Amino acid sequence: MIDQLKRELEKRQKVRIRDEHRVNAAVLVPLFVKNGQYHLLFIQRTDKVRDHKGQISFPGGAYEKIDGNLQKTALREAQEEIGLESRRVKILGQLDDMATAGTRFIISPFVGTIPYPYDFKVDHFETEEILEVPLADLLDKNNCEEGTALVDDKQVASYFYHCHGGRTVWGATARIVKQLIEILQNMAANGVSLEPHA
Repeated sequence: MIDQLKRELEKRQKVRIRDEHRVNAAVLVPLFVKNGQYHLLFIQRTDKVRDHKGQISFPGGAYEKIDGNLQKTALREAQEEIGLESRRVKILGQLDDMATAGTRFIISPFVGTIPYPYDFKVDHFETEEILEVPLADLLDKNNCEEGTALVDDKQVASYFYHCHGGRTVWGATARIVKQLIEILQNMAANGVSLEPHA
């Protein structure tokens, strides 16, 4: 599945958002195998951070000049927030840029595989906890509720993924998840197994 996902990400035309009034940011969308199933790693942000307090998101944050590019932003932030070393991440490709509704960010998502188990080192100022969500839960249409949100005075589709343990992924993070899920569903429709190979 991973090789095919990499090919799918490489061949798609990424939608880029350019807006000088917004802050460029990046997130890592970490994919890993646990108990014979693919999972996505999320974090729950603390109430101490300036933006997105208490929200479930992917590891990431605002671009800094020292990064050089947004992929390095995503990797640096993942290392700062959960202690994930950049060299242990295999980047597969990018998803479309996503504008946040309540704050002025443009998020560039980078999908990557990470090792598991891993000795994560959580920065407790930024990260309340790490959440490991089975991909199967996100692929299950019964766990996804659809709605609308207002972004830059425009109505956009919004999604609410209800995960194990009563957590809900919503906002820009859920729209990023939706992109990935649609790619995986298309792969499955074309006969690609979404199960890890033994």
